[in-house]
Amino acid sequence: MHHFPGQPIEILMVEDNPGDARLAEEALRDSRVLNNLNVAPDGEQAMHYLRQQGRFAGAPKPDIILLDLNLPRKDGREVLAEIKADAVLRRIPVVILTTSESEEDILRTYDLHANCYITKPVDFEQFAKVVKSIEDFWFTIVKLPDGLG
Repeated sequence: MHHFPGQPIEILMVEDNPGDARLAEEALRDSRVLNNLNVAPDGEQAMHYLRQQGRFAGAPKPDIILLDLNLPRKDGREVLAEIKADAVLRRIPVVILTTSESEEDILRTYDLHANCYITKPVDFEQFAKVVKSIEDFWFTIVKLPDGLG
C-alpha cells in the first residue's frame, strides 16, 4: 500500500441498502481523508469487484472494505471467508456492518479476522464517528514502514 498525501483511499462498500450506502457517501464526503467510494450491492458482485472480473476488470484494489453481513446472493460471512482465504485480498482491512449485537458474538466465535465492527442502523452521527475511526486507523496503517503493513 503506497499512499501519498493527496492520493484518495479506495473504499469498497458491500451494502444492499441504498439508504445506508448514501449515508456512507455523505459521511465520507465530509471526511478529511480523500476517498473514492465504490458500492457493491451483493456479495457476488463484491467478489467480482475484488477479483477484477467481468465489468469490474479495471476496478481499483480497495484499501479498505466496509462489509454488510446480511447480503443477497452471497452473505457477508461468505464474502469475509473468501477474502480471508485469498492471499492477496486478506491484507485488505475489513470493517463489518452488522444489524445486531449478537452477530458480533457469532463472528467472534468464527474468528473471521474482521478488523472492526459497526452496529446498524447507522445514523449519520454514528457513521461520522466510524469514518473518524477509519481515518485514525488509516493514518496508523499508512505510517507503518513498507513490508510491515
